Amino acid sequence: MQDKTETRGRTGSPPSEELPYRIDLWRADGENGVERVLARAASVQLARAIFKAAQGEHPQRRITLCRGNRIVSDSAE
Repeated sequence: MQDKTETRGRTGSPPSEELPYRIDLWRADGENGVERVLARAASVQLARAIFKAAQGEHPQRRITLCRGNRIVSDSAE
């Protein structure tokens, strides 16, 4: 049987897929849909900082900050 700390890694943090906040980069070709997940975060403060940085890195692209299926922030608004 594996130790739980071993399955979570050395820091004891959950795998990235389990983090509640997600920052998405949307397709540039005008098609609906997410091109890729830029980052995941454990806290809303960190997620907002990443969202803001992503907007600076991709100024002409739609970026969304989501928690689960809910959009918290959208650069298109």
